[in-house]
Amino acid sequence: MADSPNYDLKSQSPLQLFERVTEQGEKVRALKAGKAPKDEIDAAVRMLLSLKLSYKTATGQDYQAGLPPRDLVLINNGTTKEEDEDFVDPWTVQTSNAKGVDYDKLIVRFGSSKIDTDLINRIERATGQKPHRFLRRGIFFSHRDMDQILDAYENKKSFYLYTGRGPSSQAMHVGHLIPFIFTKWLQEVFDVPLVIQLTDDEKYLWKDLTTEKAYEYAKENAKDIIACGFDINKTFIFSDLDYLGTSTGFYKNIVKVQKHVTFNQVKGIFGFTDSDCIGKISFPAIQAAPSFSSSFPQIFSGKENIQCLIPCAIDQDPYFRMTRDVAPRIGQPKPALLHSVFFPALQGAQTKMSASDPNSSIFLTDTPKQIKTKINKHAFSGGRDTIEEHRKYGGNCDVDVSFMYLTFFLEDDDRLEQLKQAYTSGELLTGELKKVLIETLQPLIAAHQERRKQVTDEMVKQFMTPRKLAFEF
Repeated sequence: MADSPNYDLKSQSPLQLFERVTEQGEKVRALKAGKAPKDEIDAAVRMLLSLKLSYKTATGQDYQAGLPPRDLVLINNGTTKEEDEDFVDPWTVQTSNAKGVDYDKLIVRFGSSKIDTDLINRIERATGQKPHRFLRRGIFFSHRDMDQILDAYENKKSFYLYTGRGPSSQAMHVGHLIPFIFTKWLQEVFDVPLVIQLTDDEKYLWKDLTTEKAYEYAKENAKDIIACGFDINKTFIFSDLDYLGTSTGFYKNIVKVQKHVTFNQVKGIFGFTDSDCIGKISFPAIQAAPSFSSSFPQIFSGKENIQCLIPCAIDQDPYFRMTRDVAPRIGQPKPALLHSVFFPALQGAQTKMSASDPNSSIFLTDTPKQIKTKINKHAFSGGRDTIEEHRKYGGNCDVDVSFMYLTFFLEDDDRLEQLKQAYTSGELLTGELKKVLIETLQPLIAAHQERRKQVTDEMVKQFMTPRKLAFEF
């Protein structure tokens, strides 16, 4: 694994190689300045040249002091055109492929592990529960150290869950529910504590929002999260703007992470520039800190050795690659991760959902009529141009957004397979497939809206109050 502390040069990431070259260059300069013996200087220079060669081999670029490689994901899909490349970082997801991002290549590039049948079967044995549809269908497709979490669980050692939400708008869409639906299932089958971070500070730093508006969005989003059905006795939801000022454990961990990550590293990982405000540069440490149990002394009685499992979309992985690199150096266990695919926009998997474009997704505030209209009018079709062609050649489920949405929200595996066969053969038309999706989403969203109505400001306050949960540590 690329983030293991003991690896040879071949297994190091471009950013780690960059840091090694930089350190070795400083060592050579120090030896020369200190008039060290010639053979010692020569050995250090040979090592420097070897490191520079490894760096060039890994990146295709010559080493340039102060210019680290950007540790973002650019995946070439067998072409040389820039517009045919996938681009993934914590703020942007772009692909020109109607099927969406190539996740197998993403696993290789990020250095994570595929969630295979063996791991899914092991989760089933450990929990005694049928694996969630997100696991069965490859929606959560990649992991880091999930086997360690299962080792601990099978040996009666506890762990905890951590996920989050960046509250950039009042209304959330169905794609925002994915990590929370899965996290709720994980919490129930493993019976462990859960912390949910609302990064209102991040949204203030990145967006044109006041701190008051960002905090207001955090509380509104908390209502939608609570409406997913989380247990108040086992779940702590917190706003960074609120919790940071009250928890010494949380802030201490932020400072420890900040001390062990250089400006060059965050520039390389996140693409920050000299023009970015210092709040952005220091923010990754704030997203890292909930990975450590000592950030929540009220829950874990100050214990520092409780491992964390983070279910999240794979675009958030750069934060936690950084965290996993830092963890051993500050005496903390590395967090484990479960990565999900991206939820497609209505217009197709190669376009981006936007809170400012109400037609790019189905929002949790949409009425049954709005849901029906959006799907019928905007959902990208994998069908043919005419009914005759469709009956003859069939539809393409790989690019059809209605079918993609059904893989997320239709629980019945047999029904989903029947729909796939019928659509692929041409027996089922696009309009009929859209009707199935409408009839799946309308009751699901109506039920969510009903539950949300029951969530009072007082309940939000209780969920967001630092307190002991229903676990002994």
